[in-house]
Amino acid sequence: MIIEIRERHKRLISLIQNNWLRLFLAMGCMLVIAACTSATAFLVKPMLDDIFFKKDMAMLRLIPLAVILIYFLRGFGYYGQEYLMNYVGESIIRQLRNALYDRIQDLPLSFFQDEKTGGLMSRITNDVNIIKTMVSTAVTGSLRDVFTIVGLTFVIFYRDWKMALFALVVLPIAFFPIVEFGRRVRRVSTGCQESMADMSSFLHETFVGNKIVKAFGMEGYEKNRFFEKTEHLFKLEMKAVIAKSLSSPVMEFLGGLGIAFVIWYGGSRVIDGTSTAGTFFSFTTAVIMLYDPVKKLSKLNNAIQQGLAAAERVFDIIERESDIKEPQNPVRFELGPHSVTFKDVSLRYGETTALRNIHLHVEPGEILALVGMSGGGKTSLVNLIPRFYDVSEGEILIDGTDIRNASVSSLREQIAIVTQDTILFNDTVRNNIAYGKQNATDKEIEKAAKAAYAYDFIQSFPDKFDTMIGELGGRLSGGEKQRICIARALLKDAPILILDEATSALDTESEMLVQKALENLMKGRTTFVIAHRLSTISYARRIIVIVDGQIVEQGNHEALLALKGEYSKLYRMQ
Repeated sequence: MIIEIRERHKRLISLIQNNWLRLFLAMGCMLVIAACTSATAFLVKPMLDDIFFKKDMAMLRLIPLAVILIYFLRGFGYYGQEYLMNYVGESIIRQLRNALYDRIQDLPLSFFQDEKTGGLMSRITNDVNIIKTMVSTAVTGSLRDVFTIVGLTFVIFYRDWKMALFALVVLPIAFFPIVEFGRRVRRVSTGCQESMADMSSFLHETFVGNKIVKAFGMEGYEKNRFFEKTEHLFKLEMKAVIAKSLSSPVMEFLGGLGIAFVIWYGGSRVIDGTSTAGTFFSFTTAVIMLYDPVKKLSKLNNAIQQGLAAAERVFDIIERESDIKEPQNPVRFELGPHSVTFKDVSLRYGETTALRNIHLHVEPGEILALVGMSGGGKTSLVNLIPRFYDVSEGEILIDGTDIRNASVSSLREQIAIVTQDTILFNDTVRNNIAYGKQNATDKEIEKAAKAAYAYDFIQSFPDKFDTMIGELGGRLSGGEKQRICIARALLKDAPILILDEATSALDTESEMLVQKALENLMKGRTTFVIAHRLSTISYARRIIVIVDGQIVEQGNHEALLALKGEYSKLYRMQ
């Protein structure tokens, strides 16, 4: 585990190093800030000794000009450092977000079933923002404060090296709380981030399902669940606050010890004449200014620990391996009619067996209907064809080629899908229909809409094909959403077609119209049709009945009825 974490840190550092020029300039700005801070303490001696005690008019004119120049350069350094380091931070965050989204999109459906949507959203938004704070603020502050400590240490040693040695005895002790409280912050921070992810998931579910919440009068129940989650997060946040807050008073006390010693020892040297007041005040100013960045390092370390905890969660996803492997030398399927063969196929989800010993051959252009009770394995079977999942045993062949030997993109180009869940995007009608064929012409889009009997209702919209349909197509009726999904499949014009309850959301009139469009669409295509309503599959050349993940019957409608088995039972039920 230690090696893994170190490797992740190296990857994060490599992202930072990609911006080496801006980092180099930012460090130059930090050096300017540290030099100006040290110069401020250095000027205390000539200010007191030359102006107030010696009454030197030349120094009275020179030192204010030097102060103006120092503060101008200090301000310039702060601006340069802030801009450059925030640029680096935002750049890294953009790269991490892109890497996260890229990885998530490439992971199989099983990943999305295991992970919560809100949790994934939280990693892309909340966790990545915490890393940004670490890179652009905490790392910046740490480097700046280290440079300042070095500069001020030089000043105090230059003024009085003996007294400096005594003053710096406290510093090693001061770093103990930085390390110890940093560990606690990191542990609690991981819990806070997980709690935030859980809350994001909860919000996503209740906002999307708000209609059901209201319909069942469960507003009070959901409010109480949310309040419990905020209470849990509050307790974790307070643990983090305690760990962060304790570091400051400990550092204050240790700093006070060092300054108290400086006042006692330095004051005694001024009184006995071995040192001047200017030297004493210059030294004391430098020591006070020295302890300030040391105290800041404790707070900045807390931010770094939070960032490292967030980085763990981000890299957990980025480093996740997909179960769907691309072959080293992939073959490509050519567009055209295909046969599909299942050879002794079994599928398991963890300990659950969804399909077992499936033997099936579908000829090019054949229409195959899959029927059976819910949960029998129909959708699991068709999900194997586009490799949403890989078989646990056996193989699936297209035209005699194992689909695992083809590139995933080539395989999915051959397949169009219309599911019972009408998945649409918050975009225009035009872009939703053209989702699988981005270069489609307006004529092609209109032709697909007409074939899906969607053209007429689209024309009734104020902006017609440029109408925004809302989140998940919320501005459309169920039948309208389903017909746009069918138009999308029509436009893709793929040789293999999967219809998973494609007409389930349509009224009787729309179903009759769309059924005609589907019949035209299925001509010459290898088609898998999942249907609960047996009346919608009378056109199928062959029907298979799936029960508990196995094919128990197959044949045409009349032959299956004559068997008086599972199909006949389903038919009688309807």
